[in-house]
Amino acid sequence: MLKSINHWSFPRTMSLQQVIEHCSKAGYDALELTLNKPDRVGFTMDSTEAEIREVGRIAAEHGIRLRSLSTGLMGENSLSSPDADVRERGRSVVVKQLEIASILGLDTILTVPAYCNEEVTYAQCYERSQAELSRLAPMAEQAGVSIGIENVWNKFLLSPIEMARYIDELGSGAIRAYFDIGNVMLFGHPEQWIEILGSRICKVHAKDFRRAAGHYHGFVPLLSGDVRWPAVMKALRDIGYADTLTAEISAYAQSPLQAVYDTARQLGAIINGEPE
Repeated sequence: MLKSINHWSFPRTMSLQQVIEHCSKAGYDALELTLNKPDRVGFTMDSTEAEIREVGRIAAEHGIRLRSLSTGLMGENSLSSPDADVRERGRSVVVKQLEIASILGLDTILTVPAYCNEEVTYAQCYERSQAELSRLAPMAEQAGVSIGIENVWNKFLLSPIEMARYIDELGSGAIRAYFDIGNVMLFGHPEQWIEILGSRICKVHAKDFRRAAGHYHGFVPLLSGDVRWPAVMKALRDIGYADTLTAEISAYAQSPLQAVYDTARQLGAIINGEPE
């Protein structure tokens, strides 16, 4: 598997040039890029082809592979919104992701398909998001890019059996699962999710979590939480997964960049089963 890290794990104001340089120095194989709001460093909805290609050039120069693209824009542009204009904006975000992926040769984009709350019921989330993804699937198929549905704390797709059914019902090889290990720890066991989702999994996020915390602050550095990493790695290998293991981490309060370097060694220990 490839050691990878998400762009959001770096200091907020750091340039992509510096991010990629530190990825290389820390020993990562890959970097997960992000589609952001205009106030953050990285790609935005206004990024040009020339700007996108320049990032690809810098990554290649430093031997860093670019395999996937995440985004934080879906919360306010949800595919499950009751407002058709909002859903249209959500589709435009995914289309921009597909454009960037096509230019850079990425094989996966990440999306969160729905947000269940008091105004949007579970059934509405299911129906609306599937309808929108059905419209996007042909574009993804044509681009040769997978739309990875991520399991997050959105009160939706709360079991691996349901997530597998949701994906299968869409009937497109371009709609798959972007599995986040740490996000299921409050209500499940990641190795069991991996076994059930199987070949539907196109990418994996690596996070650790302490269940006793019971909230966001339960996310802790890799190897210091309750994830049973040997069981998780066995499950991934059993389904034939050999792609990126992408860390999503929070910076340390002191010397924030050190978290990036420590995480590279932790990922190495997880993948190889021995200290690095």
